[in-house]
Amino acid sequence: MKRDKLKIIVMGTPDFAVATLKTLVENDYDIVGVITAPDRPAGRGRKLNESAVKTYALANGLNVLQPTNLKDGDFVKELKSLEANLQVVVAFRMLPEVVWSMPKYGTFNLHASLLPNYRGAAPIHWAIMNGEKVTGVTTFFIDEKIDTGAIILQEATAVLEDETVGSLHDKLMHLGSELVLKTVALIQHDEAQTTIQPETENIKTAYKLNKDNCKIDWTLELDTIYNKIRGLNPLPGAWCHLLNGDDKFQIKIFKVGKEREKHTYDHGALIIANNALKVAVRDGYISIAEIQLPGKRKMDAKSLLNGYEFNKNAKML
Repeated sequence: MKRDKLKIIVMGTPDFAVATLKTLVENDYDIVGVITAPDRPAGRGRKLNESAVKTYALANGLNVLQPTNLKDGDFVKELKSLEANLQVVVAFRMLPEVVWSMPKYGTFNLHASLLPNYRGAAPIHWAIMNGEKVTGVTTFFIDEKIDTGAIILQEATAVLEDETVGSLHDKLMHLGSELVLKTVALIQHDEAQTTIQPETENIKTAYKLNKDNCKIDWTLELDTIYNKIRGLNPLPGAWCHLLNGDDKFQIKIFKVGKEREKHTYDHGALIIANNALKVAVRDGYISIAEIQLPGKRKMDAKSLLNGYEFNKNAKML
């Protein structure tokens, strides 16, 4: 049975959320409001930058709200005045109950993992960093905890051997926007069937990224290091220290390959040959294709070797 005409509010901030908003607009759904983060100062001039969602929403004549406090009485009153009966959340922040419980048909979230695994802030990064072969997207009704609500739909996709967080982000962004479209259609026809998330001891978590968990440990196994670097490429980038003679400084490593081979080098030792740069690890080598020195732009290994001289005992720490 078809329900009342849907009046939808979309909540989101980055590019990942734009794909969903764009899909709903292009399928002629009534978007009565778009909630996104306040403009943020960025760059040397501290110029205010608007979110990707705001840019798209304004370009398409949509009503934009940018609350700093989601519990603020004036915001809640304004939200209620939009008379939405469904809210769709993509890459936004945790909602208070007064907000998520407001619409007649509920509030659902699009999450970039196959829940219950990878609840949290960085599900795409951690799926690659942990060497997953399969991941996906999930829609679920929001409840009082983070990413724990009843699942509506899921869609799986393969994680390729050389996948980076950049390529997987784009794949899941488009897969997710289509899943939202299917979810909205089910809700519109009162056909959404939900599944309670199982709670087991071995659920994997998508921890917030920080400096510590983005550092490369060159003593670890080849695949572990390879997965970490590609799981942080292009953002925020895996980092380590380069020791070159008396100089020690922080660098970022982006595009890499791997070679499984026995050797007698110390962990982290740099091997330079044939305009190529690779790092010795426990059971092989990480070959570096793209690297960034302090204050410099990203460059390929050949460009680095053309303009930078390495000590014969240089190593990664």
